[in-house]
Amino acid sequence: MLQAGCKSKQSFTNFEAHVEFLLPFKPLARGQERGNSGVYLQDRYEVQVLDSFGLKGENNECGGIYSQAKPAVNICFPPLTWQTYDIDFTAAKFDESGTKTKNAVVTIKHNGVTIHDNLELKGPTPSGAKETPSGGPLQLQGRGNPVFFQNIWVLPK
Repeated sequence: MLQAGCKSKQSFTNFEAHVEFLLPFKPLARGQERGNSGVYLQDRYEVQVLDSFGLKGENNECGGIYSQAKPAVNICFPPLTWQTYDIDFTAAKFDESGTKTKNAVVTIKHNGVTIHDNLELKGPTPSGAKETPSGGPLQLQGRGNPVFFQNIWVLPK
C-alpha cells in the first residue's frame, strides 16, 4: 500500500494498468479538498482521483481527464471504500522530426464500468509533462490528502 505522492522508476509507452485507491472521508470539505489526487499516465495526462460520490461527474471529479473530458458516468463509490481504475493507454505518435502525428488514446474502466472509451487526449493536462516520443512514469499524485493506493500493476503492450 502506498500513500499518494510517488512515481514509478520505470517509464512506459503503451500499456495496461490496474490501480486501486482509497479516498478519505472529509464530510465538511468541498470541491478539490475532498481527497484530491490523480493518476498521471506518462507523467503527462491526469486521471482525477477525488471523492465525487453523489456529484455530477465533471472533468475535475473522479474519473475525469483533468480539464479535458468528464467520465461517461459517475461511478465513484463512497469514501473509505477501495475503488479501481483499469486503464488501456496508447501513447501519442510522432514522426522522425518529433512532430506529433496522432494523439494519445485511453480507455478507462472505473469500478468495472467503462467511463472513457478510446478517448483521444488533446495533449497534457495542467501540470503534466510535455509530450515527447519517449514514454514516462506512472505517477500517483500527492496533494496533501490521505489518499492511499494498493495492488498497482502495469503491463507494457
